[in-house]
Amino acid sequence: MAKSTGGTILIALIILFTFPFWIGLAGGLFGILAGLFGAIFGIIGGLFGAIFGVMVAIFKGIFSVLFGWSGNWGGHWNFFPSFQMNGFTIVAIVILILLLIRSRKAN
Repeated sequence: MAKSTGGTILIALIILFTFPFWIGLAGGLFGILAGLFGAIFGIIGGLFGAIFGVMVAIFKGIFSVLFGWSGNWGGHWNFFPSFQMNGFTIVAIVILILLLIRSRKAN
């Protein structure tokens, strides 16, 4: 019996002509998977950023009330007279006053 090469040639031609389609499809699927993987990392990073941002905002609010740290780096002009002192200076003045009162009581 003679072997038929027509079927083999047909399969080879189909593979040859559809090869770019399969490569494009595989590349597209790889791109989708890589994009989803990157999106997962982005969501996790965004959640960590939001959590730490809320924590920092809470601490900033506490320290701005206690120590007078307003976070104003000179970009805002305040035309109203205001008195704001660093908390460490206030604590030093209070300690100095307490020491003076105690030294007067000892004398």
